[in-house]
Amino acid sequence: MRAVVFKKPFEVAIEDVPKPELTHPDDVIVKVTTTGICGSDLHMYEGRTAAGAGLVFGHENLGIVHEVGTGVTLLKRGDRVVMPFNVSCGRCSNCEEGRSAYCMITNPGVVGAAYGFVGMGPYQGGQAEYVKVPFADFNALKLPPGMEHEADFSLLSDIFPTGWHGVQLSGFHPGESIVIFGAGPVGLMAAYSAIIRGASEVYVVDRVPERLQKAKDIGCTPIDFSVSDPAGQIRTLRGGSEVDRGVDAVGYRATAADGKTDKPNAVLEALVDIVRPTGGIGVPGMYMPSDPGATDSAAAKGYVSFPFGKLFMKGISIGTGLCDVKAYNRYLRDLIIAGKAKPSFVVSHHLPLLDAPFAYEKFDKRLDGYTKILLHP
Repeated sequence: MRAVVFKKPFEVAIEDVPKPELTHPDDVIVKVTTTGICGSDLHMYEGRTAAGAGLVFGHENLGIVHEVGTGVTLLKRGDRVVMPFNVSCGRCSNCEEGRSAYCMITNPGVVGAAYGFVGMGPYQGGQAEYVKVPFADFNALKLPPGMEHEADFSLLSDIFPTGWHGVQLSGFHPGESIVIFGAGPVGLMAAYSAIIRGASEVYVVDRVPERLQKAKDIGCTPIDFSVSDPAGQIRTLRGGSEVDRGVDAVGYRATAADGKTDKPNAVLEALVDIVRPTGGIGVPGMYMPSDPGATDSAAAKGYVSFPFGKLFMKGISIGTGLCDVKAYNRYLRDLIIAGKAKPSFVVSHHLPLLDAPFAYEKFDKRLDGYTKILLHP
């Protein structure tokens, strides 16, 4: 089958790789109809992780069940399904508590697993014609048949739940104000989630005009951090007051105002500044235990400095971590079906799988409005 294969930093290729096979009674094989390119894929693409050549990318996968293991009871051939990026067993204590991002079984020696991602287990990614889904009764969410809401449903694999999760981590309550740092796909989904959940004001901080326009289009106040200090801009708009909650949807690849100079603590520092005393911060943005491309030795080891003393004295709560997609995906699916949510506004391009190398280059360089790409094998 054809798949997107990592070759070296800034290079992926479409190659023929072996089609996955059933190896456990609980597996299914899914014929992929839609798979997304995620911002976290760019970390690997740019050589900012330990990813090696030959890795098949893709953790945002939707498709049709093609083969069914003998132990699978809830799915049948022909079912339309979307998979969380988490690969989880459904049986360990963390999975039983709803913390499926931290499964203790699927990636021995490490907590948590995912499709097509460095350090997250041996699970081949779904930017391909087929993908194997382990523990399929637990990991595959059934969808209505047909092609309706295809783009919306595909975002249930990661970015819509992850955006929702970021708002949840912040301790948000309806009626509160919130700032989202990062207007990439996850940041826009966090902003959208805050609107759905009843935020009184939503500020979105970025420097890419197309991204800020999308934030404005859904009713948020855009803040361009390349112009001046974002916390200062927000205070000016709010008559000097701070916001109730904040979300870091950028992670360790944060930059200074020029958009080029790495500054891993930039967003955390700004959030501690602009969130009110006893407010909350959610951090769904990716932070890695190592960064081969970091410009200083501390960041290379995954160390990030930020004003913890100020955080402490303001009594700000902070929540972090990967999204437990299964905690949210069925509810967000039903919001989509009911017409109460349409997250696909974030999608900028639909492309065939063969165009993936071109799409990665455009997305990485933030060119021509490439904000969210869905590939169709």
